[in-house]
Amino acid sequence: MKLSLALLVSALGYSAANPFAPKVTKNTAKSSYTAKLMRGATPIRKLEQAEEQEVDLTGYSIKFEKCQFVKQYDAEEGGGEENDTILTTQRFVIFRLCPDTSCGSCNYNYGEYIVDMETYLESTIEYKQEIQEQQCETCNECYEKAAEYAEAQANGEEVEEDEDAWKCQNVNTSTCYAECQNIENMEENGYMDASEFVGCEKLDYEDNYGNVYYAGAMCASSGSRIKIGIFTDEECSNYDESKDIENYMKNDDGYNVKLSYHLLKQTFAEGECIASCLKEDEEAQNNNNNDNGDGDEEEKEAEVNEICENLYEAAGKCESSHGFESGIVDYENYDNQVRNEELVCDFISSLKAGHYDQTGEIVVAGGRTTLGGGSSTTGGQKFALTFFILGSVGLAGYAAMLHSQLTKGAKADLSRQGGAMA
Repeated sequence: MKLSLALLVSALGYSAANPFAPKVTKNTAKSSYTAKLMRGATPIRKLEQAEEQEVDLTGYSIKFEKCQFVKQYDAEEGGGEENDTILTTQRFVIFRLCPDTSCGSCNYNYGEYIVDMETYLESTIEYKQEIQEQQCETCNECYEKAAEYAEAQANGEEVEEDEDAWKCQNVNTSTCYAECQNIENMEENGYMDASEFVGCEKLDYEDNYGNVYYAGAMCASSGSRIKIGIFTDEECSNYDESKDIENYMKNDDGYNVKLSYHLLKQTFAEGECIASCLKEDEEAQNNNNNDNGDGDEEEKEAEVNEICENLYEAAGKCESSHGFESGIVDYENYDNQVRNEELVCDFISSLKAGHYDQTGEIVVAGGRTTLGGGSSTTGGQKFALTFFILGSVGLAGYAAMLHSQLTKGAKADLSRQGGAMA
């Protein structure tokens, strides 16, 4: 499911219209205008419509920044009698496109983007899985070649030079082989790949009361990590923090298994580039390593990695304020996003500011306010309420005393005036 700007701004429109949410901006006029403008936004056009004007991403890399859930009022689903709540959970990931090799700092000439979690994880997991498979394939091949070479040397046999030997020059078979074997034999070792549960998967478990549970991706550690949690609904909106996911994970034989985050954790690596947007040319790399190039071949144009194309196309964009050099401002295909870029930047800022907890509830004055039919108040709010109530009672008593004194004084004056006239 790709997140077009229309979907993003629609979610913002719902948030702005939510009568249950506390206001987080002092400028109500601007907030009202923002909500009206975003409800009228139209979908963006895709990159393929003007290939000659594609944004050049080849000099950038993807950096994960934050994961955030947001619970919002849903006008379409909220009124249904079958729904337990009037809220729906929106799942977002904020990421950056940083100049190559600068993901550690990434403080200028970068773009900031927001996309739905499903699209982000689908793209990044697929990319990381392909790399993992290629690395293990190369590792196993190099391990076998090393074993054959060692056996030939032990037998005093001559070893023919392999034209693909360059592939193994930087491969440490002593470590990669063991790691790849662990990945291949994960299930036999009592583990399941956590990346298989990033959607919302029903668990093969039912308690004594007939309750069933679901496993899905969620934000953790203030949005700096993504983990698998247990939910009580098929949309994975209601997180059950009292349950440990691994207590409910079983294999086909009914035995408990643990989750392996080896692949999933690569999608939110802190301070590291998740992926380079420059697509590597394996053929050119092969020629360079073998020195077979004759120097007369036409230089190939740099290609953008598919993961960057997919995420850039699907994401809401905030680029101008961060000095992104080759962004939507320069291309007519993104005129709608240019008009609404400030609103996207504001929404990203609100998610980064800590206005929501990891389950999507709005955080007010350091406490959590539950919007699903009730609310809880903090200690400070209770004190303020008590103070104002007692103050109001005191002021009312003081006003009554003043009224009584003024009334008595007026009667005394009239009595004295009447005596003089008599």
